[in-house]
Amino acid sequence: MPEGLILDAPRLEDGAALWRIARDSRTLDLNSSYSYLLWCRDFAATSVIARDEGGEPVGFITGYVRPRRPQTLVVWQVAVDEAARGRGLAAAMLDGLAARVAREVGIDGIETTVTPDNTPSNRLFTSFAERHGAAVETEVLFDADVFPESGHEPEVLYRIGPVASLVDAGPPASR
Repeated sequence: MPEGLILDAPRLEDGAALWRIARDSRTLDLNSSYSYLLWCRDFAATSVIARDEGGEPVGFITGYVRPRRPQTLVVWQVAVDEAARGRGLAAAMLDGLAARVAREVGIDGIETTVTPDNTPSNRLFTSFAERHGAAVETEVLFDADVFPESGHEPEVLYRIGPVASLVDAGPPASR
């Protein structure tokens, strides 16, 4: 974890900051501000926020447990405020979130989608798999032609798992 930063579950009052960080990233699909409030209320247990020494949000990952694959955490968005980039925060948030959700819910893998041109995200998820000795499978989940707006790149599904360190961290009832 980068010095001076802590990981926490998001709270409702963090929703506006998540929206701002996503907007300022200039790479994420920006959801409505309302949706970030819902993430902080309904999916806080499967999301993470990084706070600076003053308690201000400087990064987040939103996620949810996939309904048809309840041992899979789906990572929806990863964002780091510009001032906090380049310090390994995204990787620290992903590791921390995956470990927490494994302990509390019992996940053993992660899924996410990434566009081919998003080199930082492609590296983030590939390096997560390498750090945890997990297999990575990729396939196009949503081709460009299924999006209503033109110019959207395909979304490539990353399936990472099983992740042994997550299985080992699973809830006591699953051990």
